Parts: sequence; structure tokens; C-alpha cells
Amino acid sequence: MAQLFSAAKRLPALLLPRHHLSTSSFSTSSSLPGGAAPATAASALPFLNCRRRKKLRKKLQSPRVAPIQRDPGRLLPNFEAVVRRDLALRFISRTKCYLSRLPGHCIPLADAGKLHRELGFPRGRKVSRFAARHPLLLHLPRLPLDSKPLLAFTPLMDSLIAEELVLMDAMESTRVTTVRKLLMMSAGRRITLAKLHHCRLLFGLPDDFRDRVHKYPDYFRVAVDPKDGCHVLELVEWDPALAVSALERDFVPDEARVRRTFKFPFRHGKALPLEEDDERRLNSLTTLPLVSPYSDCSGLQPWTVEAEKYRVGVIHEFLSLTLEKRAWIHHIVEFKEEFNLTKHTYQMLLKQPRAFYLAGTEMNWAVFLKDSYREDGTLIEKDPQVLFNEKLQHYALTESESDEGTYCPHSAKAWMRKMCDENLIRSWDWLMPMSNKPSRVSMQEKQFLGRCKE
Repeated sequence: MAQLFSAAKRLPALLLPRHHLSTSSFSTSSSLPGGAAPATAASALPFLNCRRRKKLRKKLQSPRVAPIQRDPGRLLPNFEAVVRRDLALRFISRTKCYLSRLPGHCIPLADAGKLHRELGFPRGRKVSRFAARHPLLLHLPRLPLDSKPLLAFTPLMDSLIAEELVLMDAMESTRVTTVRKLLMMSAGRRITLAKLHHCRLLFGLPDDFRDRVHKYPDYFRVAVDPKDGCHVLELVEWDPALAVSALERDFVPDEARVRRTFKFPFRHGKALPLEEDDERRLNSLTTLPLVSPYSDCSGLQPWTVEAEKYRVGVIHEFLSLTLEKRAWIHHIVEFKEEFNLTKHTYQMLLKQPRAFYLAGTEMNWAVFLKDSYREDGTLIEKDPQVLFNEKLQHYALTESESDEGTYCPHSAKAWMRKMCDENLIRSWDWLMPMSNKPSRVSMQEKQFLGRCKE
């Protein structure tokens, strides 16, 4: 009787689905990107024992999981959903970049399991399970049939790669202009080629961009840095027509919006009572005029308002040059020497909530340019490369050619259903509604219910 009473106290925990009770479901690397998943994990804390509760609470407080947006009032779920989408499609995006450079677009499966960093899957996991999430784009053939399996592109993926190459050639002049503007913003009018290659997906640069720059001797010059021996891309000639930022270009058609983009408040003591209109006028005197990101900042003092205006304008112009008007923080910090950024970049961005939105976790977060997005989290103006990426994402989330509604437990869509919030997933118009799949009853629950009936 005592055993039955003690088991009845644990009845609410036993009746929960098993994925709510297991702390392994809330891994800090992939399962808790921030937002909805930590809240779901925190709801399971009362049903866990002391040891597992302490372990899960420690994971929830980890920088890998803790959201960078600490104020719940400023949380924008649609922007957080974009970050989760990138997390779900990280494997297919990195695998596409890696395999497209190999002859035959294939690699032995045993060798692919060792390239967790290059292919974008967690270390120690099976790459075959990640490939099974994208059956239209990746497959595991055996050539010949008695040989070891390969990780290769499907014919559909090969056709998409060929289509992207044609698109890259058509957009080459636009990408050259983007790189010229980056060089004009940088200190010394030079950037290391390795940095541009690392951030090539941000700006839509092709993989062979380091070879294509030699076709434009009037714009670029490749030199060797005597300090470290790295190849550096230098600007040959300054173009005044390109030295116009996105804010300066929008000032004439929409002056009111540009004036509201940044805010540098005027500091005054409480003993100075100011009305709302007077305070707004003082703030406008401090905020305007803005400092152009293409101006020479060598004469600015590091901690002055003008220097902060310059750094904020540089990040705004940097994001406006990207394809999706957003960038991860490690991409921005990559150019800290070229753009004269300081270690207080996070605090500087928090002061400008009208212009920027920070999404993600404390360890890896992204910066969004809010004026370039609608309220539902979609881009206002889409580059042709962005349209191609959305097409690729649609195929990556499609489970089969004949029946798209078939439930596949290893597909990317099923993984996103498990990891993300249902409301956020339904906000993406290119995803199907979630299927009401009943949760499994564990053997422990069956045995307990059987004893209760007896």
C-alpha cells in the first residue's frame, strides 16, 4: 500500500511524455537555441529529482542557451524564428558549400563523419542521420554496389548548384560594388582576402572570388602584408559616387524615419527640469548630424559621441550591404580592426533599439537591421540570391517528391517540430502545419497503470 501511495505521488510525472522528463532532450548545443525551448525545459523542473533538476538548471543558465534579448518586452518572436531556421538548416548549407568544391560532389561516408565542423553537425553524431533529413538533396549511394557508401548530391541538388553558378555570374558586377564599398569603409582601404572569403555567404560572393578579383585591376589590387604574409585586397581608386550610405540615400525621400533611426540622448541632471519637447530638441542636437561611415575617423577620440556615431553608422552600413540585412556577431567582429570597433559593441547596439535587434543566445547572437524587415520577420527587398536560398530551403524541408505530408522522424521538418515552438513554426509560410502525432506511452507508465487497475 505504501509503494502504491508513493507511486501515486509521481503520477503527474509519469504521465508526461518522456521527452519532457529527459534532460538529454535539452542539450545546450542544439536543442536550446533560445526562447521557447528553454521555457519548455523550465516547465519540467518540478517533476525532476534534485540531481537532474540541478543539471538542467545549470544548462538553462549557460551562455549557449541564455537568450541575448533579456528584456521580455522587446522580444520579437519572428526574428527569433529566423535564427532557429538558420540553426535547423546549418547542416545542409555547410554541406552544400563543402561538397560543391569536391570533384564529383561526393565524399566517402566514413570520411564525412570526421568533418563535423566543415559539414555543420555536432561532434560524435552520425552524419547519415542528418543526411536523411534532406532526402531530396542528399543521398548515400554505393558505387559500385558492393563498395562503401558515399555522401553525395542528388540530381536535383546538382541542378540547383548549376543554377546558382549562373546566378553568381549574373550578379558579379553587383558583388564587385559591394566589395568596393566595404574597402572604402575600412581603415587603410584594405581588407584581408581570408576575411572576405570567410564572410562570402553574407554578401553573396562566389567561392572563387579570390581569383575573380584579378579581372578588375581598375578597382582592386592584391598585395602581401609584410607583417603576417597574408594576401590583402586593396582599393585602387576612390569613387565619390559610392561613398553614400544607405541612411544618406534615404534621407531625402523619408527624412523623418532617418531622424528616428538613432538616438544619442543628451545627459543632464535631475535638477534641470525639461519638458518632453525640449528634451527631444536637445537629443536631436546631440544625435544630428550623423557621421558618415565613409569618412576618415583617424582624428576622432575613441570615447566621444562622434566616434560612437561613426561606429554605429559603420555597422548600419555593413548590415545594409549584406544579402539578408543581418549578420552574426562573429562576422562583425571579424572586421573589428578594419572598422575600428571596440569591445563595447554589444552595449553600443543595445542603446539603438530602433535600428538594431539582437536575437539568439549569449554565445552566438545575430544583429538585424529592423528597417529592412516587416513585422512578420520577412525581408522587404529580396536579392535574387535570397530568393534562391529560399527555394533551396523549401527543398531541404520537403520530405519526399510524391507525398510531402508523410511523417519522417529524421527529416529536418520533424526536427524543427521537436526543437522549436509551434507558434513560431506556423509563422513561416513555407512550412506545413504540424501533425498531431500522439506521444508514446513508456513501459514504466504501462506497468504502473497495470498495478493501479489490480
